[in-house]
Amino acid sequence: MKTPRAVEARAAWLLVATFLVAVAGLIYELIAATLSSYLLGDSVRQFSLVIGVFLSAMGVGAWLSRFVTDAFSGFVWAQILLGIVGGFMAPGLFLNYAWMGQVALPLYAALISIGILSGMEIPLIARVLEQIGALKFRFENVLSVDYIGALVASLAFPLLVIPHLGLMSASLTFGALNLAVAGLSLLAFRDWATRGQVAVWVLAFTATLGALWQSERLVSITEAELFEDDIVLSEATPYQQITVTRYRDRVRLFLNHSIQFDSLDEHRYHEPLVHPAMALAPRRGNVLILGGGDGMAAREVLRYGDVQAVTLVDLDPRVTELFRDHPELSSLNDTALRDPRVTIVNDDAWKFLERDTRLYDVIIIDLPDPKSIALSRLYTRQFYGLLAERLSGQGVFATQAGSPFFARQAFWSVVETLEASRNPQRPGQGMYAVPYHSYVPSFGEWGFVLAGIEPFRDRRITMPEGLSYLDDDVWQASKVFGADTDRIEAEPNTLQSHALIGYYLDGWDYWFR
Repeated sequence: MKTPRAVEARAAWLLVATFLVAVAGLIYELIAATLSSYLLGDSVRQFSLVIGVFLSAMGVGAWLSRFVTDAFSGFVWAQILLGIVGGFMAPGLFLNYAWMGQVALPLYAALISIGILSGMEIPLIARVLEQIGALKFRFENVLSVDYIGALVASLAFPLLVIPHLGLMSASLTFGALNLAVAGLSLLAFRDWATRGQVAVWVLAFTATLGALWQSERLVSITEAELFEDDIVLSEATPYQQITVTRYRDRVRLFLNHSIQFDSLDEHRYHEPLVHPAMALAPRRGNVLILGGGDGMAAREVLRYGDVQAVTLVDLDPRVTELFRDHPELSSLNDTALRDPRVTIVNDDAWKFLERDTRLYDVIIIDLPDPKSIALSRLYTRQFYGLLAERLSGQGVFATQAGSPFFARQAFWSVVETLEASRNPQRPGQGMYAVPYHSYVPSFGEWGFVLAGIEPFRDRRITMPEGLSYLDDDVWQASKVFGADTDRIEAEPNTLQSHALIGYYLDGWDYWFR
């Protein structure tokens, strides 16, 4: 018979364990959602599916817990299995993706397993509390601690876990946490523990700590399989996974494992993005760049001697820091981000435009593809209307608009959206848009849209010296579309419809899945 003090100590530990396992469980859910959005795309769809599947699996686990005859033993085994499955989830998924190209099936199999095991925890803990006679520790106390743990995990994941651990180390770290809970529970209830439980726990904990110790090596092995070239830099930020690779003098940037540029052909993207707008603008004194944290667009803008100020707005401060300060990376943009005329603002593009009251002669939009709601809103009629308010009287802006070949309807949706966006100088009319395209070997056929408040005169334009690709003849030809890329019917993108996401995902899925 345990003394009241011993019962209280065990009950207190079980409440601490409830908090810890709640943190670990939600972290696994967030890791799975982040991994699926990285590797499968469409963060809204993937996060929704992960949350739905995980909660459903937890419900199944709670129901299954009634069939566990020994509550303490069931809790310990659940922690050991969670430590193994949850801990090795990210390493296993990354390696499987690198070697087999499969993500969805193993990810959701792991997620369902983790959900079932997590769903069993609270009922089993409540039963153990009841068995030890901890009557004053009511069931609602357990639930309250569980919810507090979930809150802590949701705050820690973007602020601490991803920036300091990354997905692979985070998975293993919280696997070790589940195993630590199992080990301390075995110690606190040593008179209930079995040799088999202790032996399996020792093996699992040793393997997890060993994998955590070798996590950087695991990351290197995975990235060596995922990327063809040598890894120059790889780190996770609160916003994305940044990877830079090199082969001889060829450098590539990947964000969330999607290529952003290849130094061998990036000029075929950045020159068309920047120079038509700059050449057609009557004035170029004040330029705004949204996105473009790699500094390539800024490099092209600074070719014009009459540019007085460039404001570059990019969400992730780590990207702009790397391409400003890293010697090898800053050389790719000719140290444009250290030019005294360039001001870097790390902020969301929409929030920046809402606060900013300045007018710009040219606006260059170099944002990622609209594969999520967060990105799609920056391609909406409402966003372009806000953008038009920041244009000077004869101002011009240009945006990248995806591939008119691989995602044809998405490209023409961007054009439709611009033409349907509010024109502040011509009430009742939309913006004037000129679609054009360029072949970029790293991406394929790629599209851009030039837009303004006033119609553009069809005239020859003069490009600055030293360009590698674009001249007036190429510019004139870029406005001609073939039969398989020419305009088709598409809805404008709005905050209510987000039609663009469906067009984008359907287009790329048709070609590559």
